[in-house]
Amino acid sequence: MNSFKALNLSPGHAICYSGFRDGQQPGGIVPSYEQIKEDLLLLENNWSYLRLYDCDPHAELVLKVIEQEKLPFQVMLGAYIIAEMNNFGCPWGGKIYTEQELNENGIQNLNQIRKLIGLANKYPKIICTLSAGNEACVDWTDHYVSVSSVIAYVKLIKKQAKQPVTFCENYVPWLSKLKPLVDEVDFISIHTYPVWEYKNIHEALNYTKENYFAVANMYPNKPVIITEAGWVTNSNGRGIESHNVSEENQEIYYNDLVNWTDNDGILTFVFEAFDESWKGSNEPLEPEKHWGLFKIDRTPKLVMERQMIL
Repeated sequence: MNSFKALNLSPGHAICYSGFRDGQQPGGIVPSYEQIKEDLLLLENNWSYLRLYDCDPHAELVLKVIEQEKLPFQVMLGAYIIAEMNNFGCPWGGKIYTEQELNENGIQNLNQIRKLIGLANKYPKIICTLSAGNEACVDWTDHYVSVSSVIAYVKLIKKQAKQPVTFCENYVPWLSKLKPLVDEVDFISIHTYPVWEYKNIHEALNYTKENYFAVANMYPNKPVIITEAGWVTNSNGRGIESHNVSEENQEIYYNDLVNWTDNDGILTFVFEAFDESWKGSNEPLEPEKHWGLFKIDRTPKLVMERQMIL
């Protein structure tokens, strides 16, 4: 199914955007108007769609820059929901919350959903799709939320906003525990990371296709898009084999991914625009810091050097 046609969207390339630079992070110092403008001017020649993860000050400023600078972006806006349940099986430990904290998180989540609705109605010409959360139901998450809670959030959003609504999650839960959610969302959004699953670069695209079609074939009447797929360029060897990452491999995967999804009409958000030093552990080679197509200083990695030459 051509997801652009199904969602009444124009074909175009898409990328996940989070603009935090050195010394900046969510809940702390956020990028300035001029820094975001610089980023978006760098991205506008290659991408038509941006994915934003939350409704916090950074996202609000991005929307303001797009509107005031009249930039040609459409935005998938998400609400970032936090733990409403403890995940005692979280592989890296995660925080164990008290019942009071979980209840407070639920209130915070509802406020985030209401903010999502407010921004969707404030920027109807910029915001094209909405997400009720991100990776909150998969077994390894540190911000666990029940499927029934996500369904309630989706219903609330659909009742008060006009844009199509989804929930962004790893492909695996869509094959089992998220089945009750499928009828509620307007389209399914999956994440696929072959490098996290120890696939080498020669296996990568076929594995991504397997992930995608496992979900798409299960729900043939529901549009399926990819909201995260990418290849990291550094690793400390924890979770991702260091010999399997490089700018060359990132370029191969990016080109293979974009060629396939362009041909099949699958809206696909590449992860991600820029490296982000705040993520993960303090180790410099922590893989979470190195997914960008651009380095944190905004210089292009190999794949973008070649794209910019073209």
